[in-house]
Amino acid sequence: CSVSNLYDILVVGAGINGAGIARDAAGRGLSVAICDQDDLAAHTSSSSTKLIHGGLRYLEHFELRLVRKALQEREVLIALAPHIIWPLRFVIPHAPHLRPAWLIRLGLLLYDNLARRHHLPGSRAVDLRKHAAGRPLTSDYTKGFIYSDARVDDARLVALNLIDAAQHGARVLTRTRCETLAHDGANWCTTLRSAAGSTLNLRARAVVNAAGPWVADILASATSLRASNHVRLVKGSHIVVRRLFDHAYAYIFQAPDQRVIFAIPYEREFTLIGTTDVEYRGDPAQVRISDEEIQYLCGMANGYFRQQLSPADVVWSYAGVRPLLDDQSSDASSVTRDYHLELEDRATPFLSVFGGKLTTYRRLAEEALALLAPLLANESGPWTRTRPLPGGDMPGADFAKFLRSLRNRYPWLPTELRRRYARAYGTRIALLLARAKTFDDLGEEVLAGLHAIEIDYLRTEEWARTAFDILWRRSKLGLHLPPGSEATLDTWLQLHPLTAPDDLVD
Repeated sequence: CSVSNLYDILVVGAGINGAGIARDAAGRGLSVAICDQDDLAAHTSSSSTKLIHGGLRYLEHFELRLVRKALQEREVLIALAPHIIWPLRFVIPHAPHLRPAWLIRLGLLLYDNLARRHHLPGSRAVDLRKHAAGRPLTSDYTKGFIYSDARVDDARLVALNLIDAAQHGARVLTRTRCETLAHDGANWCTTLRSAAGSTLNLRARAVVNAAGPWVADILASATSLRASNHVRLVKGSHIVVRRLFDHAYAYIFQAPDQRVIFAIPYEREFTLIGTTDVEYRGDPAQVRISDEEIQYLCGMANGYFRQQLSPADVVWSYAGVRPLLDDQSSDASSVTRDYHLELEDRATPFLSVFGGKLTTYRRLAEEALALLAPLLANESGPWTRTRPLPGGDMPGADFAKFLRSLRNRYPWLPTELRRRYARAYGTRIALLLARAKTFDDLGEEVLAGLHAIEIDYLRTEEWARTAFDILWRRSKLGLHLPPGSEATLDTWLQLHPLTAPDDLVD
């Protein structure tokens, strides 16, 4: 095991939980390395419904503690990242044959009051015959309810946590597989292998296993530890269609199978519909939406919207595997979204993360450090609750005011490009455009709306390496571009290679 390269913590897995733990630990002054066999947020953490929410339907499973924790975090995160997280009002069209109105109203009152609200209005009943949200619906729905949650750019949430971790000294190694992990009596020794084939041996005083769907694989293949908890893999799939309505509200539809389906305004020109809950036993890296799931989601939308959908209307779809904490529930949709942290070997700690959801990642990370920091003789306390994520440090967390200020600062920047940059990068737009004084300084327009200056930023500041990273994870530009754009960008990237050295070379 290498005598140099000693870190306090090695985090395996650069999804939202691993990224959150790396950020929290690095900000406490601990030395951190984080690796992932793929790109950051390559799987579960970029395949969500793009919501920061309490989980209204979890109330039916009496998970009051989880809902309250998630609602508290919803308020925290809106303030910390107003550029990528913003309020969204949801409409529930009432279907009397599925749930009585009094039950929905009672649930919403509970939802409103389980945690203090600073940024979001409460719920109310609505006459859909008179409200704008009623127009796209069939005439069957005359009554509804409106409540608040928030939406998020999920993959960018992961990226921002890792940017902050790196700014606090963490070493971020994407496309780097943890091949071996052994205990030498004093530390954990690991061999990391990059996609290019180079290897690095390093030591860590503690290991965090945040590998999501692969958490059990890390335990089984890299250690002799055996966890008392297990993950249950549940596939969630989504479809995207051309915009079904022209207002700013989202919908939550009740399904006959007791599930709920969301229909959310997405990327200005589209509607996002999801999600499903299907038991999954295949390779998490190869998960795909099925024809049956597409039919199910179209059918659910058709039960509510006047405009009828067929699979031919789907312009994009995605699926992810949720590594849920196995609570022995009889069906996939009722499996808890809570998490469990399992700590082994307090002398040389090994912490495994089971379950969790996007909304509670920061709290999960805080709890992880509450376990690990004392064992590493670190006395720094929690800090992430009040420190904005990169780009979120705008006065009063007021995104609208910040966006208006950019008109004076960058009058030469086209309106739509200015809005997109503001949403994606927040105050880090100053770093993105540090060398730009005119529109021509943005460099070559490689694809419509995508200039060389942004590509270089994403590669040097956010670990993007491929066209897919840029068009589908760091942004959703792929939705707006013609077929063949990904290949065009990959060719451009090959012709303009980064000059940075291999990440594994010290």
